[in-house]
Amino acid sequence: MAQLFVGTSGWAYPSWKPAFYPEKLAQAKFLPYYASQLNTVEVNFTFRQLVKDTTVQKWIDGTPPGFRFGVKAHQVITHIKRLKGTEDFVPRFLATIESLARAEKLGPVLFQLPPNLKADTALLEGFLTTLPKAVPSAFEFRHTSWFNDEVFSLLKKYNRALCVAETEERVTPDQVTADFAYYRYRKPSYTAEERRAMTTRLREHMAAGRNVFAYFKHEETPEGALLAVEIRKEIGG
Repeated sequence: MAQLFVGTSGWAYPSWKPAFYPEKLAQAKFLPYYASQLNTVEVNFTFRQLVKDTTVQKWIDGTPPGFRFGVKAHQVITHIKRLKGTEDFVPRFLATIESLARAEKLGPVLFQLPPNLKADTALLEGFLTTLPKAVPSAFEFRHTSWFNDEVFSLLKKYNRALCVAETEERVTPDQVTADFAYYRYRKPSYTAEERRAMTTRLREHMAAGRNVFAYFKHEETPEGALLAVEIRKEIGG
């Protein structure tokens, strides 16, 4: 049965008190509390640093069975090497999150490409061949030239999800390219009509047998976390 995994991109925000976190909750207990309300989180920390085994173990210990960590790929892969010549670094990066996979707590790995990286299907396919099939992956393209049928077909060929990212400036086409769906909701707020459209689309994926990973805007205010809780309660998951 398909599942909905919904959360935010991070959890370590004291400014979420008292609307989301209880006023007197110690920061060391943020993750267990977060995981009592939501069932996934997108980790941006891994974009800048190779995470330590001790840190990953704390994540595993601090969350219940069924919780999933979406992990943003390291900037060496996406922004420095820009998907070229990554054959050595990709295994090194994946080794740091292997224990999450063993604990059955690894969600998709998000490869967020730079805004100035234009579409290059040969580059993309060359990179896709280096990714182990067992690692669920999503791609967030931030240059509109990537939004074409050739790119979508490539993602389908390798069962990699197109990250559907919504911001005030850009909305990714809502294309299904994998056996799961991945959303990043980044608008500051959503109208009641937008929320209805959102929940309808998430339910469609689940009815089709696809797990859904949906991450709301995080940062300094708790609105994204509170909306994530609402959506999870409404749809179930």
